[in-house]
Amino acid sequence: MPDKNWVAAVARLRARREPGVLVTVATVRGHAPRRAGAKLVVGRTETWGSIGGGNIEAVAIDRARELIGTPDPEPELMEFALNDKVTNRHGVQCCGGAVTALLEPLPVVPAVAIFGVGHVGLELARILARHHVDLHLVDSRPDMLADDRLDVLEDAVAQIHVHHTPLLPEEVLVRLAPGTHVLIMTHDHAEDAALCDAALRTTGLGSIGLIGSAAKWARFRHRLATEGGHDAAAIDRIKTPIGIPGIPGKEPAAIAVSVAADLLRSFGQDRH
Repeated sequence: MPDKNWVAAVARLRARREPGVLVTVATVRGHAPRRAGAKLVVGRTETWGSIGGGNIEAVAIDRARELIGTPDPEPELMEFALNDKVTNRHGVQCCGGAVTALLEPLPVVPAVAIFGVGHVGLELARILARHHVDLHLVDSRPDMLADDRLDVLEDAVAQIHVHHTPLLPEEVLVRLAPGTHVLIMTHDHAEDAALCDAALRTTGLGSIGLIGSAAKWARFRHRLATEGGHDAAAIDRIKTPIGIPGIPGKEPAAIAVSVAADLLRSFGQDRH
């Protein structure tokens, strides 16, 4: 793979939600197989690109895969002396120079699904879009997902996936990646109730949050137990109210800040 295509390899890992490591030749002194800037992308079982083959590349791949298996890894530098006096794990490279390689972990980013992109949902999307997340926006109303309404997300850092689901928004749940955090905040209490029930029946989700009052949750909790057949431990997976307690204001933007802050805290806990 030509070096200019390393971006495509990183995007491929991101789309698969697989961790990886980007290896870059940072400095070269004397003779070396590749110039500074050469890149190699390492996944769990595949690699793309090259930093020169031989011992340099083999050792970098070994270390990259160790980083992939490490919780919350940090970038690091590796130095290689290319001469026949150095004993290497994967053979001798006698180019005569020295190479420094930078290994940058490419973690799997958090994923969030917002069911209901009304006033609060859109404000929350605006905040989360500024972060490295996979952001799913789900709504049964086409006008909530209209291009002109979502124009405020055009400069997003996040990868945004829009789902218009006119009949059964809960069908999106089974298509979400494992660990996706789910927020239920639609315009319709019946839709919210169906989503709560479906979320509890969907394995592998991250946190489940529901917007609403204590009275709404009391009705939902009763229905989930009596009609849904869920036990108390399962029902307790649903967090309501959502957000960080103590933040004043009921404006959509204030609620969104509170919910986003709580999610960011969850992301940090997920990494450890």
